[in-house]
Amino acid sequence: MRIDISFLPAMAAAFLLVFARIGTMLMLLPGLGEQNISARLRLTAALVFTAVLLPLHRSAYHIDAGALGPDLVMLVDEMLIGAMLGVTARLTISALQVAGSVVAQQLGLGFVTAVDPTQGEQGAIVGNFLTMLGLTLIFATDMHHLLIAALNDSYGLFAPGQLPAAGDVAALVTRTVSGAFRIGIQLSAPFLVFGLVFNIGVGVLSRLMPQMQVFFVALPLSILLGLMFLIVALGAMMGVFLDYAGGVMHTLAPHA
Repeated sequence: MRIDISFLPAMAAAFLLVFARIGTMLMLLPGLGEQNISARLRLTAALVFTAVLLPLHRSAYHIDAGALGPDLVMLVDEMLIGAMLGVTARLTISALQVAGSVVAQQLGLGFVTAVDPTQGEQGAIVGNFLTMLGLTLIFATDMHHLLIAALNDSYGLFAPGQLPAAGDVAALVTRTVSGAFRIGIQLSAPFLVFGLVFNIGVGVLSRLMPQMQVFFVALPLSILLGLMFLIVALGAMMGVFLDYAGGVMHTLAPHA
């Protein structure tokens, strides 16, 4: 009996191309692409997703084993598409860091920083809390399934070997960045009002009682009232964010 293995080089090349798109996206994806996540876990997830999606889209890859140049160009294209999907998801979650920074400033906690596990750098502790809470809610509500669907739908939007138009990519990034900043400010808008009213009240009090040490009274009171206000408004804030994140993910996965 003779076994034909001539298809293996083309199959291996197709597997590598699919892995390049998925691996690049997972490397940048919030929640799975963080440095504190085991590299073995990320690699395993990328290999599993590749094994699932390869049979669905193998026919879209036209591999020429005799020409290395076109295959390398296609590999770069796949990495760029994966990077675009991953960066879009990461920019979406950054809305919570924007909101947290503004809230921390209004509460008097702007100087309290800690390492943000999603950014790998120092960030306001309130922003870190909101970011981790947002990621937890995304996984708890199964919204992360839309990211998997976005990987599958990306083959309909960006066929293998077809580089996305630079204008469309720039428009997507601009819209995502502006949307994240807009949602971040909207989430923190009640705290901007709280900070304005509180500071005006403190200013009036300092004029009425010049002998009182306003700073030592205002700072603890601002933190206490602000945290109480945050507890009350947290549910509504997360609801608005989940609606926004769901809209962005449905844009990436229009057929989900």
